[in-house]
Amino acid sequence: MTDAALLVRLLADTAGGDQRAFRELYQATSSHLFGVLVRILERRDWAEEALQDCYLRVWQKADQYAAEKGAPLTWMQTIARYRALDLLRMKRPEVSIPDEDEAPPMTFADGDALNPEVRATEQEGIGRLSNCLDELAPEPRKSVLLAYYEGYTHPELAVVMKAPLGTVKSWVRRGLSQLRECLDA
Repeated sequence: MTDAALLVRLLADTAGGDQRAFRELYQATSSHLFGVLVRILERRDWAEEALQDCYLRVWQKADQYAAEKGAPLTWMQTIARYRALDLLRMKRPEVSIPDEDEAPPMTFADGDALNPEVRATEQEGIGRLSNCLDELAPEPRKSVLLAYYEGYTHPELAVVMKAPLGTVKSWVRRGLSQLRECLDA
């Protein structure tokens, strides 16, 4: 059984109230969703809160998942993303939410814990990475950002970017290769 087929089955069983299936669903997907939430919220405590809310919503709305409309992990990521954005608006109303095509801000998750020397070195690395990302063509850049910032899988990228799976894989591979070359220069 493929991962997606397993998740579809677990969601269906969860919709029927099966707590064991829900636990398996959580174990199979929580680390991925937590990574997405941490990247969006930039705070571990907020990400933990959002993850709990996300799974509560999955438990309540599992019967609304429709396999023909998308992959189960994509559906769950959407729930997590909306919860994260709601939490950002609620806890930091002065923060504007970036547009879909904007690059994510590259900041420290726990910047206060770093000493000034380490922070300066890290900031220089982040600046170099940002400059290297700017040198990428639009498709590889967006593919890399969605894969590593938003946690999209290759099949999900193919859907979002409306491109064949092989093309998306090439964009990610090429983008990462060009980033590596740029950072090594």
